[in-house]
Amino acid sequence: MNRELEYMFVHSARVWIPDAEEVWKSAELTKDYKNGDATLQLMLEDGTAVDHKLDPKTKNLPYLRNPDILVGENDLTALSYLHEPAVLHNLKVRFIDSKLIYTYCGIVLVAINPYETLPIYGSEIINAYSGQNMGDMDPHIFAVAEEAYKQMARDERNQSIIVSGESGAGKTVSAKYAMRYFATVSGSASEANVEEKVLASNPIMEAIGNAKTTRNDNSSRFGKYIEIGFDNRYRIIGANMRTYLLEKSRVVFQADEERNYHIFYQLCASANQPEFKNLRLSSANDFLYTRQGRSPVIEGIDDAKELRTTRHAFTLLGINESYQVGLFQVLAAILHLGNVEIKDRDSDSSLIPPNNRHLTAFCELVGVTYQDMSQWLCHRKLKTATETYIKPLPRLQATNARDALSKHIYAKLFNWIVEHVNKALITNVKQHSFIGVLDIYGFETFEINSFEQFCINYANEKLQQQFNMHVFKLEQEEYMKEQIPWTLIDFYDNQPCINLIEAKMGILDLLDEECKMPKGSDDSWAQKLYNTHLKTCSLFEKPRMSNRAFIIQHFADKVEYQCEGFLEKNKDTVNEEQINVLKASKKFNLLVELFHDEEKATTPTGQVAGTGGRTRLSIKPDKGRDTSSKEHKKTVGCQFRNSLQMLMETLNATTPHYVRCIKPNDFKQAFSFDPKRAVQQLRACGVLETIRISAAGFPSRWTYQEFFSRYRVLMKQKDVLPDKKLTCKNVLEKLVQDQDKYQFGKTKIFFRAGQVAYLEKLRADKLRVACIRIQKTIRSWLARKKYLRQRSAAITIQRFTRGYQARCLAKFMRRTQAATIIQKYQRMCVERKRYRQKQAAALAVQTILRAYMARQKYQALLREHKAIIIQKHVRGWLARCWYKRCLEAIVYLQCCIRRMRAKRELKKLKIEARSVEHFKKLNKGMENKIMQLQRKIDEQHKDNRLVSERLVSLESSYAAESERMRSELSRLRGVEEDAKNKTSQVSSLLEELERLKKELSVTQQEKKTIEDWAQKYRSEMETMVSELKDQNGLLKKEKDDLNRMIQEQSRQMTEKMARAIAQETQQLETDLNEERSRYQNLLTEHLRLEEKYDDLKEELAHSSNVSKPGHRRTDSTHSSNESEYTYNSEYADTEEGSRAREDVTRGMDTSLTLKLQKRVTELEQEKQSLRNELENKEDQFQRARARDDAQFRKARGAELEYESLKRQELESENKKLRHDLAEMRQSLLGDAATGAGAPGSPAYKVLLDQLNASCEELEVRKEEVLILRSQLVSQKEAVHHKDEKETMTEPSVFAQDVNKLKDADELRQAYVGLKDTNRLLEQQLQTQRRTYDSEVESLRGELQNVKEENNRQQQLLAQNLQLPPEARIEASLQHEITRLTNENLELMADDPTASREARVIILRRMVDLMEQLEKQDRTIRKLKKQLKVYSKRIGEMGAGQTEGQTSPGQMVEEPIHPVNIPRREKDFQGMLEYKKEDEMKLVKNLILELKPRGVAVNLIPGLPAYILFMCLRHADYVNDDQKVRTLLTSTINSIKKILKKRGDDFETVSFWLANTCRFLHCLKQYSGDEAFMKSNSSRQNEHCLSNFDLAEYRQVISDLAIQIYQQLVKCMENILQPMIVSGMLEHETIQGVSGVKPTGLRKRTSSIADEGTYTLDSILRQLSAFHSTMCQHGTDPELIKQVVKQLFYIIGAVTLNNLLLRKDMCSWSKGMQIRYNVSQLEEWLRDKGLMNCGAKETLEPLIQAAQLLQVKKKTDEDADAICSMCHALTTAQIVKVLNLYTPVNEFEERVSVAFIRTIQTRLRDRCESPQLLMDTKMIYPVTFPFNPSSLALETIQIPTSLNLSFLTRV
Repeated sequence: MNRELEYMFVHSARVWIPDAEEVWKSAELTKDYKNGDATLQLMLEDGTAVDHKLDPKTKNLPYLRNPDILVGENDLTALSYLHEPAVLHNLKVRFIDSKLIYTYCGIVLVAINPYETLPIYGSEIINAYSGQNMGDMDPHIFAVAEEAYKQMARDERNQSIIVSGESGAGKTVSAKYAMRYFATVSGSASEANVEEKVLASNPIMEAIGNAKTTRNDNSSRFGKYIEIGFDNRYRIIGANMRTYLLEKSRVVFQADEERNYHIFYQLCASANQPEFKNLRLSSANDFLYTRQGRSPVIEGIDDAKELRTTRHAFTLLGINESYQVGLFQVLAAILHLGNVEIKDRDSDSSLIPPNNRHLTAFCELVGVTYQDMSQWLCHRKLKTATETYIKPLPRLQATNARDALSKHIYAKLFNWIVEHVNKALITNVKQHSFIGVLDIYGFETFEINSFEQFCINYANEKLQQQFNMHVFKLEQEEYMKEQIPWTLIDFYDNQPCINLIEAKMGILDLLDEECKMPKGSDDSWAQKLYNTHLKTCSLFEKPRMSNRAFIIQHFADKVEYQCEGFLEKNKDTVNEEQINVLKASKKFNLLVELFHDEEKATTPTGQVAGTGGRTRLSIKPDKGRDTSSKEHKKTVGCQFRNSLQMLMETLNATTPHYVRCIKPNDFKQAFSFDPKRAVQQLRACGVLETIRISAAGFPSRWTYQEFFSRYRVLMKQKDVLPDKKLTCKNVLEKLVQDQDKYQFGKTKIFFRAGQVAYLEKLRADKLRVACIRIQKTIRSWLARKKYLRQRSAAITIQRFTRGYQARCLAKFMRRTQAATIIQKYQRMCVERKRYRQKQAAALAVQTILRAYMARQKYQALLREHKAIIIQKHVRGWLARCWYKRCLEAIVYLQCCIRRMRAKRELKKLKIEARSVEHFKKLNKGMENKIMQLQRKIDEQHKDNRLVSERLVSLESSYAAESERMRSELSRLRGVEEDAKNKTSQVSSLLEELERLKKELSVTQQEKKTIEDWAQKYRSEMETMVSELKDQNGLLKKEKDDLNRMIQEQSRQMTEKMARAIAQETQQLETDLNEERSRYQNLLTEHLRLEEKYDDLKEELAHSSNVSKPGHRRTDSTHSSNESEYTYNSEYADTEEGSRAREDVTRGMDTSLTLKLQKRVTELEQEKQSLRNELENKEDQFQRARARDDAQFRKARGAELEYESLKRQELESENKKLRHDLAEMRQSLLGDAATGAGAPGSPAYKVLLDQLNASCEELEVRKEEVLILRSQLVSQKEAVHHKDEKETMTEPSVFAQDVNKLKDADELRQAYVGLKDTNRLLEQQLQTQRRTYDSEVESLRGELQNVKEENNRQQQLLAQNLQLPPEARIEASLQHEITRLTNENLELMADDPTASREARVIILRRMVDLMEQLEKQDRTIRKLKKQLKVYSKRIGEMGAGQTEGQTSPGQMVEEPIHPVNIPRREKDFQGMLEYKKEDEMKLVKNLILELKPRGVAVNLIPGLPAYILFMCLRHADYVNDDQKVRTLLTSTINSIKKILKKRGDDFETVSFWLANTCRFLHCLKQYSGDEAFMKSNSSRQNEHCLSNFDLAEYRQVISDLAIQIYQQLVKCMENILQPMIVSGMLEHETIQGVSGVKPTGLRKRTSSIADEGTYTLDSILRQLSAFHSTMCQHGTDPELIKQVVKQLFYIIGAVTLNNLLLRKDMCSWSKGMQIRYNVSQLEEWLRDKGLMNCGAKETLEPLIQAAQLLQVKKKTDEDADAICSMCHALTTAQIVKVLNLYTPVNEFEERVSVAFIRTIQTRLRDRCESPQLLMDTKMIYPVTFPFNPSSLALETIQIPTSLNLSFLTRV
């Protein structure tokens, strides 16, 4: 032990130290503890250093804190260190951080009131907890209720749930939710809805028994024990309520901030209602009994609405309106009584002023006289042995008497309501077991404690004793079960305290004795207590400063009780004369009923209150004890002791379950935790006592497998043995030296408190060392890897550097060599250049000199020549220049004007270009303009080319002119000499030359100006062209932009429209799915009602048979798919049966009968409305048909005449055939006489059988002819009925009316009318005579034809008789076909319409003949077989044959002649014929007794559906509507029957789902609708139904398929349900990833795979089995996809729901397991080819939850990532997972509260449902896509194993 202490109390160890404010504070050791240290050096969480001094006497060290991985555990007993601070801290962490209000403490459920409505009590939560073990889910009141319900069913033992706690702790709510769970899970045993009544009792009891206190707005001011009864099937059949300790004093007094009972305020809030006007009520502030607390309103509560709820509950429990009005009158009378003012008359008497309006109202409401009530409110009667005195009362005593009467009336009313509630909850069904729910006060201690607190604490002492004994018993049973040595656990036994209260001469005994004393008082009773117990009992103490009080040491705390008022409260007296006045009421029967058992009452009924009491008590009457003597009336204490004893006996006879409710704070603040108040309640409610008892033994228990898995890291490889148990023993002996710290059981290891923490520390240290080693190795590996990477990089750098240097050296050497060569060639080039320069210079000088001389000479000659020519050329040139200037000026003006116009047009075009409306016009105009401008530019280029050419021509002319001038120069040289001679003329010539030079310079300037203008014009034109090009480019760009914009807008509009269409399509699909789901839910509800209706009929029939053995009831099971007349007959049978069972059902529950009658009435009304609608439709159809008949009457007359002719023809043909048969018989008899075939021979028998069959067939045809004839006659009469009325009946009418005619004019008119009538009759007779004559002639011709045909038939018959038997039939058939063909040709030539009808008749006759031939062929084959057998037997017997005779064997072996018409199987029509009486046999063999397994394996899929449809086709072919209807009805009812009988068998349900769908597809495929005939072959189209439209039956069968699908899903869900949680969550698919955490007494299912546990492979195997079975049954692939999608949704929803309700599953490692499991499911989908069925998407919430467990959860970036990732999870689910996230190892961290709040803030704007769990009962709407079959009906063979030999293929 010292070694462990030294190991645990080391540096950084965390401990708990006491604190005045927080009770316990956490601190951390800053120095190791050594044995003998007097102080511990600690540091608080806020960084404060503290020296904690140890007790010098005990040397007790402070409590150690549990490891972080154990903080927040579901079970407090799972904590390694079990002590008060650990319990308080664990509850606080769960309540504040995780928002979890429930925690286990061994067998106790600790419930902390959150003062906030939480979404954890819905039906989905109830479904999640239903069927689960108590430790498998997070703590919840539903888990306790499920455990009680399960133990009741498993152990056949009654159960109790004991709910206790302070006022405001949530006891009533916990009890209410427990009852709701029972009502939801079990259901009721009848239609009376007892569970609703049990829940309806809650608002009633809350209204009359709950009130607002300073601690609770809805505090129960009484205790109650409700027994919920169950039958042998564990369904609720009723309930019974017992109440305790009603606080009557609250009726007359309320403290500040408190209220009276809710019912008073509800009445006052509804005072303005018409039905409450006579109560004379007003505001609650107007009455004394409702205004004393000065808090008449509760925030958020509508009292008027609550009253409506209360009244509805009264009605549901059978308390009618008159009784409710009476109750409200009593309550209003109590309020008026409280306002009665009593005044002093003198010091010893008082009076009530006359005409007091409140007393008047009281008397009117209760029906008593004003005088009597005012008399006895102020007086009392005293009786002595001889006389009776009437004594006046002082005002104070009279007021107390008034209040006592009010309390007494309210107590009586309370008991009456409880009694009637119990009557409404009790049924006649025998109770098999019950579960009791006890809701009673917890331990109470106030500043002033009186008689009420004494009784309450006495009851809690008894309950605590029972609790301690039960806990001790469970511990003992666990130790004995595991066979470990155990010693008696020292636990607190409060039996001495109980003896102090209830034993002989105890407190209650002395109190009763003092009450019997004539002058007994509180002081004398206190003295007796001091004298009796002060020195003898250590639990009894006397206060130092008081002689009228005493102290009792209870199990929770010391409580000081004030003796004042004990005697009066124990007596609880009331003025009997006041009661007698109330009993004398003759107007108010309810009041008399309240007091009719006054003398029988065994409970105290009231008291004259003193002035100091705060509360009063009332105990429910004990009906089992009857004491009528006043002297022996029991006191309150005595009766409370007796009732408590009865309660304890009831609890001891049951298995108890404990719920301890804790009030976290006194201010009703949501999720606020006050440690002081919590510790106080934990000590008082026994939770810490449970911890202490557990800690005294072995609180931590591990299975050997769990211990091995958790602490495998502490073992060495050599320590691991095959035997896990031996391995654990060896390891524990090494790890823990003290063997008293653990014990080895049969299946578990038991540890003392603290040992698990010690082992966890060893494990954490070992893991830390391993982590350090792993880190060291990894860091070394990383460093070496980094070094090798750097070394490789350095070598690489060196290699590249050296290569670079080498390349630089080579480059330098190449450059040096190149420079040398360049220098050589450079020097050579310089020298060569210098030489060439010198040579060129010399040549240039010579050239220049020679040229200078030549130029001088040339210039002299040129001057002379030009002087002569210049004048001529200059003048011509000036004329041309002037012309050119004028022309260019004109062109320039034109260009300017055109440019101006072009600019205006361009400006206009630019304005239009900016408008989007003229965009298209602009494009078109601009293109034209651009083309025009382009043409203009081309023209200008052309002009420029022309100008250039002109310039070139001018240059050429100038060159020619130069040549000419040269020649002129040479000529002038010749004239030079002549010029010398003319020297005198030089001066004049020089002047002329100067003038010409001037003119030349002017001309040159003008030329330059013109050239400048031309250049300027060219540049302007180029600028204009460039501007136009730029504008054109801009316009093109704008055009492209506009086109792009238009395209973008069109694309956006297209996308927008596509999105809108997609959204609308999605919305329509969603609406369609919702409508389908709603419709299928209605079908499910309809099916459930049908089943319930059938069960009720069976129960009624059973009860009827039991009560009347001779009575027999016809079963009239109703189906929604049956015909109307069937339902009517069934309904009539039901009514007859109900009348026959009237006497039997008279004792049944009234509400059940009313509900059934109401349901029957609704069904009858609905059926009547449907019938009326059908009649209206039929009337409309009849009227429409009548109109059609009137329109086609004339045409129909001709058709009837033709049909009559055909009838005669058929008759003649029938006679002819009969005659042929007679002749055939005669010829056969003649042959027999000659010996060709002796009578009795096989050939003769065969032929005779054939002839008889033909005869029978002819008789059938005769009957058909007769029927046709009758129909024709009736139709003809119907057609001519109206005409006959107008013609033939008129004379008789006129003859009858002749006698009535009195005037001559009338006679004359009548005579004229009669003559006209006779004339019409004569015409009709003549017409008929002519028709008759023509018919006679035609008949004579037909008779002649018949005679000829008869002769041919005789010849043919004679020929046929000479043929063999087989050939005879063929020949006759061939002849008949030929004859019919000839008739057909003749008819076609005569009348095409008649020919078509004749062809139909011929085809039918051919079919009939073919069938007849086929039957005869089968008969022949059968006879052949028989004859072969006979011939073999004859041969064996050696019977000889005579020579002229032929043996049967030889006759059979004769060659068969070939037939003309082949008869093969393909010629069958795909129909099956059966007789009407074989219908039940067909249904029985094909549906009810069919085994799916053999059919699915050996036969084609959907064979029963094909057979049924082929039978239906034949019924349609013969036009038998009755047969069609009965066959479909029988089929549907039989399928329903087999599903009801074997609905839990997956193969059966799957088989009939596949066959029902196939039958539905056949009905569609062969319906004749074009939409369903697209994929049919021509042969299949011939098989379509011809006479009936079965669209309505298709809908009925579709509904049946939906019901079967839902049944299949339910069946598969029941099979998969046990596997999902174990396989998806608990089983470790990846071994070693997740560790097992320590668990408490509530053991969870181990995650280690044991034998019998389900794994993921189990789920995959089951899914594969489902898939293969459905494929074998031929289920449609689309339907299989829908089934798989539904199954995956169930798997995902159940897994996610359990994850959200199991804190131990929310860890990082479990997230990895889930993701791996999901990947395996996806792989299964991929293998089966089902990835596109939508099943993967249903797992998305589970995948995101698993990802949420694995991602980082610290920073804001992590929060953003989580919000974007978890789009399939709701906010509630995300927050729940984050709250439940639990580290499995110390290396993981919890999610901080701040991070969770960040997530909540960012998800605040989500629009989603606040529902926490997924709906596992949700079923996707199913559809049945049309899937036609390629199988030909005529090829289907019926196996003999089906026993359907009575079916005939057609």
